[in-house]
Amino acid sequence: MTGTDRPARILIVEDEDNIALALTHVLGREGWAVSRVADGDSALPAIRAERPDLVLLDVMLPGISGYEVCQAVRLEDDLSDVRILMMTARGNAMERRKGLALGADGFIAKPFDLSHLLEQARDLLSGQAEANDA
Repeated sequence: MTGTDRPARILIVEDEDNIALALTHVLGREGWAVSRVADGDSALPAIRAERPDLVLLDVMLPGISGYEVCQAVRLEDDLSDVRILMMTARGNAMERRKGLALGADGFIAKPFDLSHLLEQARDLLSGQAEANDA
């Protein structure tokens, strides 16, 4: 499976419809295949089923938190290649360290500039942000 065989698959895990719609539109314009779930409880089953290349994961979600979803993904060997970009309105240094410690590949604070988010998504999808890979 190479990146040129198919469009990158991105799963948005975001409970706020307006943010999810904006992300879906912008990411879709890049030619990526985008899907969405709106709560933490649906996130892990969707990640297992879809095997996305990148998950845009909100921290504060109904059901289980984005942190718990991230940790659960990292505990499953079959999902080790899934990249996770965490998003939160509480973008302080402690929140960032916690997300990265739980296995997130990147972290972005809301409100974010869409061009910055796209840049991070491109970097993660191309492998440029793979700090933990050998």
